[in-house]
This record gives sequence, C-alpha cells and structure tokens, in this order.
Amino acid sequence: MTLTPTPPRGRDLLELRPVAAVARSRWYPGALQWAAMAVFAVVVHQLLVGPQTAHDNLGTALVWVLWWPLIPVMFVAVGRAWCTVCPFGKLSDLVRRLVGVDRPVPRFLKRYGIWIIDAQFIAITWADHVFGVVESPWGTAMLLLLLSTAVVVSGAFFTRRTFCRYLCFLGGLSGNYARTGAVALRADTDVCATCTARAVCFNGGTAAPACPLFEFPRTMDSSANCNLCANCVKNCPNDALTLTLRPPTKELWFVRPPKIEESFLAVAIMGIVFLQNVTMLSVWDDVLDRISDVSGVTSYAVIFTAAFAVAIGAPAALLAAASFVASRTAGGTLWSDFARFGYALIPLDVAGHLAHNLFHLLAEGKSVLYTALTAVGHDAHGTSTALVSTGTIQVLQYALVALGVAGSAYTAWRIARAPDGGTAPRKTATLLPYAVLVALFGALNTYLFALPMAHRM
Repeated sequence: MTLTPTPPRGRDLLELRPVAAVARSRWYPGALQWAAMAVFAVVVHQLLVGPQTAHDNLGTALVWVLWWPLIPVMFVAVGRAWCTVCPFGKLSDLVRRLVGVDRPVPRFLKRYGIWIIDAQFIAITWADHVFGVVESPWGTAMLLLLLSTAVVVSGAFFTRRTFCRYLCFLGGLSGNYARTGAVALRADTDVCATCTARAVCFNGGTAAPACPLFEFPRTMDSSANCNLCANCVKNCPNDALTLTLRPPTKELWFVRPPKIEESFLAVAIMGIVFLQNVTMLSVWDDVLDRISDVSGVTSYAVIFTAAFAVAIGAPAALLAAASFVASRTAGGTLWSDFARFGYALIPLDVAGHLAHNLFHLLAEGKSVLYTALTAVGHDAHGTSTALVSTGTIQVLQYALVALGVAGSAYTAWRIARAPDGGTAPRKTATLLPYAVLVALFGALNTYLFALPMAHRM
C-alpha cells in the first residue's frame, strides 16, 4: 500500500521571513558549499603534511573529534541538510559541469544501491579497526581521497548526485537517521495537481538546478532523500512547498513500503556501536588475549573480523528471532515483520551513536583547539582535553539512551497499530517481542556507557 503524501500539520517555517529569505536566496546553499570545500582542503592538507600522530594533527581532530560526533546531531535536527553543503556533493557538481556526460542512473544502482551502502559502512568500520584509520592521519586522508575519487568518477559519468543518493555510506546513514528528524519538506499535492510548470521542481529551471537527489516533491513522503537544498522551493511557481516541524520519529511510524535493506542497516549500526564501545574499554585487550588463548589465532585482523561478524550478526539474529515470534503469534511473515519493525530500532541507533560520539566530543574536545594552535606555530598542549567531567558525560549518555529506548518503544507501538497490524490482541502479540528487544539493547547500551572508555586523541 502506498500512502498519498500530504503536507505535515504545523506552522510552515517558510512563512517566516528569515527562513524564506535563506531558502530563496541565490547564495544558498552555494556559499555554505564553498566554505565546506575550503575547510575540506585544510583538513586534507593537515592530514597529509601535518604531524603524523593523531594526537597532534588538526585534520584528525576536526574529522573525528568535532565533525563525526556532531553529524548525527544535524541528522536529527535538520535531516540530510549536511548533504547540501557536503564537499563531496559540491565536487560531484563541479565534475558534472566540467566533463560530465549525464548518463542515467544504472538500474542496478537503483535496485541494489542501499546494499552497496550497507557493505561500505561495514567495510569502512572494519578497516578502521584493522588498519587503524582513525589513529592515522595518513589513513584518514586516504579514506577521504578514495571517496573523492569515487565521487569524481560518478560525477563524470552519471547525472545529478548519483554517488550521494546511491553510493555514499554517509548518505545511507543520514537517510535512516533523517527519518527521525524534526523538520519535513513536503508539497501541497492539491496545488501540485493543477500545476502546469512541467515538474520544474524536479527537473530544475531558471531559478535553480534540478533536485540533486532525484526526489519529486509531489510524491515525496519521506525525508530520507531530501537534503533541504531548497532548489524545489526556488523553482516552484505556486509556492506549494512547506517546511514544517513534526514530532521526532513520526516518519518511522508509517514507512511504506518497508525495505529489508534499510532495516538491516539499522540493526547493523546497533551492533557496530556496541563493538565500538567494547573496543574502547580496558577489558578489550583481555578479550583479545582470551580469544587468542582459546583459538590459537594470534592475528588481530582475524580475531577482530570474527568479533565484528558476531557484533553485526547477533543483533540481526535477535531481530529475526523477535520477528519469528511475532509472525507465529500474530500472523504475518518473518521477513515482512523484520522489514517493518527494523525501523523501530533507528531511534535507539541514533541515541547510541550520539552517546558514543558524545564521549569523543566532550572528553577530547579541547584537542581541536590545541591542534589548531599548534598548526599555526603555538605550543598549546594542555594537560586535559576534556570539556566536562566524566560523570557529566555519563549522565548525558544515560539520558540519550533513555530517550532512544522511549523513541524505539513508541515507534514499535505505532508500527504495530498501523492499519495492517490486525486486531488489538494481534497488535499486542506483535509488539511484545520487539519491546523486549528494545529493552535488551537499551540495557546493554547503558551497561557499556557505565564503564570507563579510552580516548581517541
């Protein structure tokens, strides 16, 4: 079943003069894109020619202590707005303008792009631990340059921002997280029904280029692939676009049709965050030694790969088990319930990811200042990189996990109450296994954040 998209209820932010002025300005988002490109150039320069210890490198601090912890906050607050100013997206636009042949997106990418994104996210996380990407400025630079190369190739051959929509691992992550966001851009379909402008909102016009992520506002019912570039707002001759606030997680309640690959990404992120937390604990070395003693394997790469597979596979298996129980007691099928209720884990995903990154931001935040001063010739290494105490960080982490549990539990309840959820007894039987699963994941997150963690910088 496909729902007809309708404008969300609430105050249209485009009715506010400052918001409308920014959205319709010829400087938005171009000025922000060029600023991001300049910062990107500084980061890559520092990673390549600056100190080759992560503790002393400004590029490492900017990427892993500042940008990476803050990016999930942006996804929740304003959806995929980062994708508007992302230097990779601007690079793709420049390549297309100079040498692009604008071939259509291959059908293979349209069908399997999200699986490629899933694989990329898993592979990059694995490579970080096996090859030490985060701890190596050169390694971080190589990652950024490899992504830049993929962007250039995509921009040279394919139309619009094909890489951003179908190949970018961060785009896939932001697409999932943006569904929890509090801002929604939608079209008034009643106005669109009488429009004679030949889909200028999608195809582009004299006021602005085409939608970079291939979204047609008239049929758009999700924020997963809207980067708030406002091209459609500039192009629309009828002022049919609205920008409204909505309750966080609301979009997750009615995803149609649910996609198993998006639910798999959600559950994979859950396992990855768990493992990221474990590898930052002092007990991690003991775990490695124990595995080595029992198995006789001494290769860190082999041991970590096995642990990584378990970390991703176990949450997926638990979600499948919950779906099996729900399907047996309330009808439906295992995989249809896996696809539907996987979205319910996204709020807890976001909370766990935020809580994990919050440690890096607040426990190592001063390293950004220290490395910046060092980069311009000042010796500015302090005795502590922490912005607040460990106790304060843990309280904030617990609060985030609690919000994530509440958001996931409520989302699961709303999904169970959806029109195809059946009668009241069936809805309760469907919900119960997922409520237990959310409580389990929430408890595990809380336990891990209670343990002392090691610094990245």
